[in-house]
Amino acid sequence: MLTDPSRPPARPAVQPRRPGVGPGWPRRTLDVVVSLAALLLLLPVLALMALAVRCSGAGPVLFRQVRLGQGGVPFVIYKFRTMRPGAGGPEVTPADDLRVTRAGQLLRASGLDELPQLLNILRGDMTLVGPRPETPALARRYPDDCKVVFEHRPALTGPSQVRLRDKDVLPLGQALDHEELYLRELVPLRTALDLEYLADPSLRRTFGLLAETVGYLLVPVGRALGRLRPRWRAGRPARPVPVEARVIDLRAPEVRVIDLRDPEVRAHDRQRDRSG
Repeated sequence: MLTDPSRPPARPAVQPRRPGVGPGWPRRTLDVVVSLAALLLLLPVLALMALAVRCSGAGPVLFRQVRLGQGGVPFVIYKFRTMRPGAGGPEVTPADDLRVTRAGQLLRASGLDELPQLLNILRGDMTLVGPRPETPALARRYPDDCKVVFEHRPALTGPSQVRLRDKDVLPLGQALDHEELYLRELVPLRTALDLEYLADPSLRRTFGLLAETVGYLLVPVGRALGRLRPRWRAGRPARPVPVEARVIDLRAPEVRVIDLRDPEVRAHDRQRDRSG
């Protein structure tokens, strides 16, 4: 049968299957439910963070970058912008990177800069738990035995992203070659952690890693509250320390008052503590 070359070819009835290894339907269902609920619940927080990024200087609120997805297929990832516009440099970011804005430091410390990736999860580019979404330039330099992770769908969080984050494990120093250190030292460790999870990505382990991620994100909040506690206590009046005590001796008719500052009394208390 002849076809009309002027007409565009008909689209296939079935879309081609994604290459690589994707999450099963239980994890994909979890991805959609959690990401959609989080976007709705965190909408006011996302708006405040977008305002903070906008006030940090000129430039877009969202940072877009090409990353490798499932099966090595590239996609565009979304994050809150944490660096100054036009700032070049290495693709690995240590904790003391001078390119990061003040608002970006807070977002990176709390991990909130990655919340826009919930959109990537809804689209199917990413999943909740899995390996890190890597840039094509760094992926080409991965050791050959570590490139197997690019067969799997990248994720918002995962064992390597919680336990071996760049800002926590890379040494400080602007003169260091952080990309080389990252590829030589960090990538093999991260790959081993990711493959250990991907060998059995059950819902139980997935929920466990999500809980571990929440615990990791709450650490900066606890530190901030710890720094505020001395200030809060400084504004309160000091609790008076007792210097006297009333001792009731059933064999004596009167109540005896002793001075707690007396060296003999303090020595007796220390001796009683040691014997008890």
